[in-house]
Amino acid sequence: MGPVRGSKKKRKTEKKPDENASASSEMEGSVDWWDGLSRRMNGLQSPSKGLDKFKSVFRISRKTFSYICSLVKEDMTAKPGNFTFSNGKPLSFEDQVAVALRRLSSGESLVTVGDSFGIHRSTVLQLTWRFVEAMEERGLHHLQWPSTNAEMTEIKSRFEKIQGLPNCCGVIETTHVMMCLPSADPASKVWLDHEKNHSMVLQAVVDPEMRFRDIVTGWPGKIDDWLMFQSSNFHKLCDKGERLNGEKIELSNGSEIREYIIGDLGYPLLPYLVIPYKGNEQPEISAEFNKRHSATRLVASRALARLKEMWKIIQGVMWRPDKHKLPRIILVCCLLHNIVVDLEDDDAQDEMPLSYDHDPGYRQQICGSFDIDGVHLRDELSLYLSGKMPT
Repeated sequence: MGPVRGSKKKRKTEKKPDENASASSEMEGSVDWWDGLSRRMNGLQSPSKGLDKFKSVFRISRKTFSYICSLVKEDMTAKPGNFTFSNGKPLSFEDQVAVALRRLSSGESLVTVGDSFGIHRSTVLQLTWRFVEAMEERGLHHLQWPSTNAEMTEIKSRFEKIQGLPNCCGVIETTHVMMCLPSADPASKVWLDHEKNHSMVLQAVVDPEMRFRDIVTGWPGKIDDWLMFQSSNFHKLCDKGERLNGEKIELSNGSEIREYIIGDLGYPLLPYLVIPYKGNEQPEISAEFNKRHSATRLVASRALARLKEMWKIIQGVMWRPDKHKLPRIILVCCLLHNIVVDLEDDDAQDEMPLSYDHDPGYRQQICGSFDIDGVHLRDELSLYLSGKMPT
């Protein structure tokens, strides 16, 4: 399977995130469903504490679980299947979604998840893939580039409130998903990255609310950040003027600031991608710019850290994953991450650590390539942020 991009064409009717999405009717039955499942699951006692225990198992609220069920129900129930617990009792639809979410959120092995639910490991595998396929079809509207001027204006306003960067539309960053591959695997060397780990890389453009707006994954971890960006559809759209080509901001000296995203030194300096000044010893204006630039980029680091912390299947070292299916798992984890953001699942987000280290052990890449228009844009931004721009 080739690289997965966050701009995949949607083939089926999408459901909008309605916070009350069949909430009352589904929630009435979900209490009995959850009580029964929690009694059945190994290691879970006192189901009377339902709501807290639910979030401790699935990392999301009951409201978000109900919405996810509403998204995937049609596709998952359309396929024939006879899934049962070890005692022969059939799994309800909610049971099936719960199994898949537990597999993705815990990162535990098929055997461990199966044992905790009292089902066979093959059932865990089948249900996880049914869920992944359904989310790919029904959840892609949760990962989109802003489609209206009002939405983009709000994003730029929120970015400016962080550290003052005007007209900023996103932060780009990459992270590695680690894999354990046997040396006998013919493709083992292909997936060996610069740090001598086997990995697959995820590139994400993030908005100020830590929502993924564009992703690319599926590439071996050894690919340079700049090359992955250059190969992306996002880059192609920007080069053709079809993205980051909205309203400009006029400064006091008559110059204009176009729309742009920011990234670290692993990326080139482009007319629409602004990176920091290189080197520790910088003039005051450049040093101040780097400080603000770095503080703003933290939103992407935190988003990727939360992604891996909440959906642990991509946090640790995956044991001999199917390299053709792994990009689809990563995509669905990004969709689930965004759903939590979109539904303002504050309780679930509050439980997430504030760590920014999503890629421990990986050194900063350096690209060094620049476009003269990118140089001018960065210098204009530096002057503007310093308050020393001539009028």
